[in-house]
Amino acid sequence: MHCLAGLDTVTSGQIYLDETEITGLKDKKLTRLRRDRIGFIFQAFNLLPTLNALENITLPMDIAGRKPDTAWLNRVVETVGLAERLKHRPTQLSGGQQQRVAVARALAARPEIIFGDEPTGNLDSRAGAEVLGFLRRSVDELGQTIVMVTHDPVAASYADRVLYLADGRIVDEMHQPTADQVLDRMKDFDARGRTS
Repeated sequence: MHCLAGLDTVTSGQIYLDETEITGLKDKKLTRLRRDRIGFIFQAFNLLPTLNALENITLPMDIAGRKPDTAWLNRVVETVGLAERLKHRPTQLSGGQQQRVAVARALAARPEIIFGDEPTGNLDSRAGAEVLGFLRRSVDELGQTIVMVTHDPVAASYADRVLYLADGRIVDEMHQPTADQVLDRMKDFDARGRTS
């Protein structure tokens, strides 16, 4: 996932974002591409403790010297339910609220694609459901593209399409999954792995 998002380099092969081969870009162009076209939701939030929620959300745009689209920013903040918490620093927010700040930061610049690395891995089930519901709405209502890595069948059930990987290769896929279907398929792979 980090390679797909241009955060790590690959040892072989090519990665394209639309028509742009990102594996061949120099550091400056790759940094610009990540800043302008890719959002990333880290499992560990990666919020700056000295900045409030709003400042953390707009930080990538501030660094780029770009003003946020106020209407879009307000819509994202409203969708994640943070309007009353924007002036609070990360230590004053719950884990679920911190993750929603991280999600809003990934969405605020309107990237073409957002990558989520176990975006609910550090959350309790209630906060996780809130974040997953928001990500689903961001696809349905805001037109975002989201690629998420998860081992959680409930999280995977929010997706339109699930790809199953084994040893770095796609070994199966499922469309419009339910949590039970995802779990059953995972059990099948686990059973096959023990008998091979």
